[in-house]
Amino acid sequence: MRRGFPKWGIHFDVAGARERIGLLEEQTMSPEFWGLEQEESQKTLRQIKTLKAKVDKFEKLNSSYEDCVTLAQLGLEENDEGAAAEASGMADSFYEDFERLRIETLLNGEYDRGSAIITLHSGAGGTESCDWVQMLLRMYTRWAEKSGYGCEILDFLEGEEAGIKSVTFLIDGENAYGYMRSEKGVHRLVRISPFDASGRRHTSFASCDVMPDLPDDVAMDIDPEDLRIDTYRSSGAGGQHVNKTESAIRITHIPTGVVAQCQNERSQYKNRDRAMKMLKARLFELRQEEQLAKLSGIRGEVRDIAWGSQIRSYVFHPYSMAKDHRTNEESGNINAVMDGSLNQFMNAYLVWRSREENAVNPG
Repeated sequence: MRRGFPKWGIHFDVAGARERIGLLEEQTMSPEFWGLEQEESQKTLRQIKTLKAKVDKFEKLNSSYEDCVTLAQLGLEENDEGAAAEASGMADSFYEDFERLRIETLLNGEYDRGSAIITLHSGAGGTESCDWVQMLLRMYTRWAEKSGYGCEILDFLEGEEAGIKSVTFLIDGENAYGYMRSEKGVHRLVRISPFDASGRRHTSFASCDVMPDLPDDVAMDIDPEDLRIDTYRSSGAGGQHVNKTESAIRITHIPTGVVAQCQNERSQYKNRDRAMKMLKARLFELRQEEQLAKLSGIRGEVRDIAWGSQIRSYVFHPYSMAKDHRTNEESGNINAVMDGSLNQFMNAYLVWRSREENAVNPG
């Protein structure tokens, strides 16, 4: 077992990461580096930070492995049951950390390591679907809290009677987008509706759109002439100020019809900056989807991600289960899932996506 660990270092490409760190740090020592545009130099510094974090995680895992092996050998040599039991517990912890790091290696998309912008929309079903959006918002904010991420509401539209019609929020932290990509699609709820006096079972749908919070140094050619900018009064939570002044901003990209809006900030200028970042992210996603559509056409495969093609179902009645229809991953503890226990679904998706990509591009 001891001899196997260096091979894992090769799997995680630790040597490559160290070499890349050396090259990037050498660039920062050059006088020309600090004469670059701030965005370009900051991008290099971010890369160094990310690579160092990867190496540090591996080194800690390596140290944990060595401690576990040493303690296990000591327990065997001394016939010490206490040491053996402790080594067993350390091994469980080690494999948990190892699996977490292994899954992180699947976050290989260009922007997987950044933050995520998520938009939830209620589907057909009126109040029931609006309540479902509110439940999903709580689920994702609970997951973010458990994962150590920050969460901020950017735009919010209440339902007419209850719940939320639509909401846009930011999950801020390393790898947030890589993990949240697994949630993009339509989510289906089956339960006895609390809004139905007859106690009948209802099925509701809500869509989840996930976009990367693009770094400022990502170039997007947007012609100002193609934009229509409207102001309006904010709604929902936010105190008296947001409801009395037209601080909310809505930006429409006329050629595509893509809309981004923000009402979270008290300042109209801050809302405009936020809305522009969201518009940039949505246009980026649109272009990515157009490229994927062309690739799908080339390989004779078209994946329907349209409204109604649910990626996951959450059933409260007549049985309790959450099931992902892409990976077949499921959990019978629906309450834990709704309380933010989503890692098993996200990890299964990353493994499934990796296999799909390898099938399309073998070798």
